[in-house]
Formats: sequence, C-alpha cells, structure tokens
Amino acid sequence: MAAANPPGFQNKTRVAILVELDKEKKRLLQSPGANIPLSSRANLKEVRDSAEQQHIAAQQKAALQHAHGHSSGFFITQDSSFGNLILPVLPRLEPDL
Repeated sequence: MAAANPPGFQNKTRVAILVELDKEKKRLLQSPGANIPLSSRANLKEVRDSAEQQHIAAQQKAALQHAHGHSSGFFITQDSSFGNLILPVLPRLEPDL
C-alpha cells in the first residue's frame, strides 16, 4: 500500500495552485483584450453575427448559382428549418379552360 500524503503537503499543493491561478489572472487582466468594456464586447458579438450572416449569404449565392447552372428548375434562397440554403420552386400552371 502506498503511504498517504501528509496534510501539510496537501495544503502546500493548494497554496501553490492558488498562487499560479493568481499569476494567470493578473497576466490575463493585463492583456489588451481584457480591457474591452462590456458594451464593446456586445458590439463584437454583433459584428461576429453580421460576419456569420454574410458568410451564409455567400454560401446561398454560390449554391443558387450552382443549382441554376446544373438544373433546369428554379430555386430561391430562403431560411429553412432544416438548414437548406436554397429551396426549389414549382411553377403554378393555369388550367386550360
């Protein structure tokens, strides 16, 4: 059986971990990104969301161009619950009277 560590050893380990965490916290607080106010961080989220929307729009455009080039059907871009970038459109045919 292995001998158990004495309680003093566990306390020293805890103190060493806390000191290391405190150093890391101070280092992170001194980094340039830590000084961004919360309102700016909200703006960063809006910018990221906008960039994501632009990326989706670019994907939709590419998918639409590919579909029109390789199919005789007609497609539109529309948000889909299933993640489809484009949806096929079926024309309405007027009945002959």
